[in-house]
Amino acid sequence: MMIDVIKVTTDEQLEDAFRVRKTVFVKEQGVAEEVELDEYDDVADHVVAYVGGEPVGTGRVRIVDDVAKLERICVLASHRKHSLGKTIMKELEAIAAGKGVAKAKLHGQVQAAPFYEKLGYEIASTVFMEENIPHVKMVKDLSH
Repeated sequence: MMIDVIKVTTDEQLEDAFRVRKTVFVKEQGVAEEVELDEYDDVADHVVAYVGGEPVGTGRVRIVDDVAKLERICVLASHRKHSLGKTIMKELEAIAAGKGVAKAKLHGQVQAAPFYEKLGYEIASTVFMEENIPHVKMVKDLSH
């Protein structure tokens, strides 16, 4: 399987990211589209994972108070369990590191917390709800 994870540089690539997010978060998980696509899309750095030229995963990163906030990380159901999520995370962390940021955080869905823990993230909160989905805040030191 040929996987390309690239930083978004064109409107077409950004639309690919939005299409994946709408499929996973809006259609699959029931998040309102007006919440899923937000004002931070204009200021975040986005990545898209392509398999055979088709967009199958995405994520974005913003710098908030000198911390990289990784967001909207998702992979289409048909392509899960192929390490795409890990590859997307590594690319987002590389973008953050390239901006000189030493810490990362994310709001991970509780069911995905073990995935993030395998990548070095630690749970840093109790469970809270976002869009009727249980989440936890997770943090990672990017400086090593």
